[in-house]
Amino acid sequence: MPHRCVSWRRAILGIVLFGTAFGYLEAAVVSYLRLLHEPARLRYYPGRDAGELFPLLTLNQLRATGPQQGRLLTAELGREAATIIMLAAVALAVSQNAGQWAAAFVMAFGVWDLWFYVFLKILLGWPASLLTWDILFLIPVPWVGPVLAPALVSAAMIGGGAWHFRSEARGRPVRIGTAEWVGILGGAMVIVFAFAMDYGNLMSGGMPRPFHWTIFGAGLVLGVGSYGVAARRAELRPASERRPFRRL
Repeated sequence: MPHRCVSWRRAILGIVLFGTAFGYLEAAVVSYLRLLHEPARLRYYPGRDAGELFPLLTLNQLRATGPQQGRLLTAELGREAATIIMLAAVALAVSQNAGQWAAAFVMAFGVWDLWFYVFLKILLGWPASLLTWDILFLIPVPWVGPVLAPALVSAAMIGGGAWHFRSEARGRPVRIGTAEWVGILGGAMVIVFAFAMDYGNLMSGGMPRPFHWTIFGAGLVLGVGSYGVAARRAELRPASERRPFRRL
């Protein structure tokens, strides 16, 4: 039986549907975890508003509350790792090469992350605004920042991934050179640094310091701009070098 290719529109639709449903699932799990974690928070920070995630409990405080909180932390770390694996797996299912896989992964990640916040707002009434601070990841150290920051990253991921699929289907595949890869990965590392640079203060029970928007913005511009250079080069490629329009 001949291999049937999936259209780029169908691939994107599948990614969006998966990301949306997965966003709800993650938001539901977080709502349960917050309820389980809240008694320990109130023990050390009585009177704190339930919507405030900071200050974080220190590792010593977690251990002092008993083994249950330690197990919850372990479960949370495993959930985060499983989340990345699941997003990578669904991207693999709709892609045919490494470029498509990367595009599908960043799209799935972006859709999942944006809908995660939408459903948290519906289920918990949180976040209060786009400038509310959130705990983004715990691996390998806590990443934190205002909700607006990961939302901007997710929007860039969705746009870049969709453009990559569309360009390949139009016969103008985006070929990312070494310099562009350095810029994309370097930008990602700068963004992660902006999220994680205050982890020592947070793990010792401190409140978040002002977010470094300049560092974050530099990383976002570097990453998006590097991909944009490669995408622009593909658009300007002579017609004689373009592939025929095809299904992915």
